[in-house]
Amino acid sequence: MSRAEGLPISPDRVLIIAMRYLGDVLLTTALIRSIRRAYPKARLDVLVYRNTVAMLEGNPDIDNVIATPNRPERSDYRNLFRTLFRRYDLAVVTQTGDRPFLYGLIAAPARIGAVPSRQSAGWWKRLFMARWTEFDDFNTHTVLQHLRLAELLEIPCCFELVPPQTVTGRKLTEGYESMRPAAPYAVLHPYPQWTYKRWTVDGWVEIGRYLNSRGLTVVLSGGPADEEREYVSDIADRLPTGAVNLAGRLSLAELGGLIAGARLFIGPDTGITHLAAAVGVPVIALYGPTNPVKWAPWPYGYRQRSNPFRKKGSQRVNNIRFIQGEAECVPCHQEGCDRHRNSRSRCLDNLPSETVRQAIAEILAVA
Repeated sequence: MSRAEGLPISPDRVLIIAMRYLGDVLLTTALIRSIRRAYPKARLDVLVYRNTVAMLEGNPDIDNVIATPNRPERSDYRNLFRTLFRRYDLAVVTQTGDRPFLYGLIAAPARIGAVPSRQSAGWWKRLFMARWTEFDDFNTHTVLQHLRLAELLEIPCCFELVPPQTVTGRKLTEGYESMRPAAPYAVLHPYPQWTYKRWTVDGWVEIGRYLNSRGLTVVLSGGPADEEREYVSDIADRLPTGAVNLAGRLSLAELGGLIAGARLFIGPDTGITHLAAAVGVPVIALYGPTNPVKWAPWPYGYRQRSNPFRKKGSQRVNNIRFIQGEAECVPCHQEGCDRHRNSRSRCLDNLPSETVRQAIAEILAVA
């Protein structure tokens, strides 16, 4: 690329803007690694929301993580402006929203990014990009969507995700080493943030009991929020003695290490399921309304420029066994049957535990 096109040949300082949820940030790490390998001597910073910083812990491709509140106040904007203003040669904007666009505009004279379609209100943002790609919310997996930005830079694409890692010298959670069961174990992560992505409590209990009957210790994971810990505790209380409840007790990097040692992982449409996929263990992913073409876990070792999953039906790709809820309408791309985040999804409510047990049996048969 020539400087006449508005892009530096070899930028010294690069900012990548990735301001969404935990799983989205993890799915950006393939792009981050692509840029790191293309520009090994550049300073590479990443701008994220404060509550997603943990997903980048110990990432060897990043020099610095800049965190901003999800709902910044005026003072936060002022501080971020001073931090970003023309500090970079290149800004890479992975979202189409107004705030990521504005931060990219402030940070660097040269910008590439994802932009809305010409039919959308924000079509004009492409006028401020040296190069751009239209955002596709239906027919392109998020990892491949991000890697289109690497293609705009004309650099090789790296397809592997980089999970968080515990940093040398950083104090681990007290008792972390003893939390990993000595016997073979499976990790269940039953609680997604939104109700419409949840399977049933009875289903999780049945699966926990089945895993126990197959000689596996059941480890339950979850976040620190009170509602989530209560939800996980309700399941743990109904499981056989020996189940381990670690909800709210581990950092993301520690949880990733725990999952890496598991015989298998089962989880819903949530960032921790993406994390489990990235560490390479067998994953059973339980999805309902969400479009798997766009948001299914990225299979470990998958290095193709085509989407790993179809839109309809349960499927298997590499370490991922994708189980789709049962209904003619799936995936509806909606937030539950009542069209809001706290509504139920009948496709998941009607998903029989036998379907999950069969996937478990197939994984254990390979051992």
